[in-house]
Amino acid sequence: MVSTILFSAFAVLAIAGAAGLVLLRHPMNGAMSFVITLIALAGLYALLSAKLIFAIQLIVYAGAIMSLILFIIMFLNIGEKDLPDESGRWYYFAGGAVVIAPMALFLLKVVNTLPDGYATSMGDGFGSVKDVGKVLFKDWLLPFEIVSILLLVALVGAVVLAGKKEERA
Repeated sequence: MVSTILFSAFAVLAIAGAAGLVLLRHPMNGAMSFVITLIALAGLYALLSAKLIFAIQLIVYAGAIMSLILFIIMFLNIGEKDLPDESGRWYYFAGGAVVIAPMALFLLKVVNTLPDGYATSMGDGFGSVKDVGKVLFKDWLLPFEIVSILLLVALVGAVVLAGKKEERA
């Protein structure tokens, strides 16, 4: 009963935050709506007992990445005069609603035809840091290292390109 209420609350918050991201005009308001969505998704992960994904969602996405995005928005100091004229944007929203409504009705019909059943719970260690670490560094070690080398090369390339740009100036 409590989990159903929490699920509904997190789902409503996630949808409201996503709607705010699309509907609010100022970038700072949209970014704050996005933070609400990310925190609501973290709550949904917590309800699923996905401890690692919950922590990553809060620390990496709602924390670090959104702090960086908010810093950039504040650094740009965007005012009302800097925003483009969006006089016809409500027509786009109405068109999107017309396109999405049949798909939503179809999905509701599909979900209502699913057989009733109870979800089985995964084991206690499912999704824990220890189990994910074992799989990542045992079964997926080579792809993990390839991605880390690729990210290192991209970082070095960005530093080299930034250095060349300063030399030309």
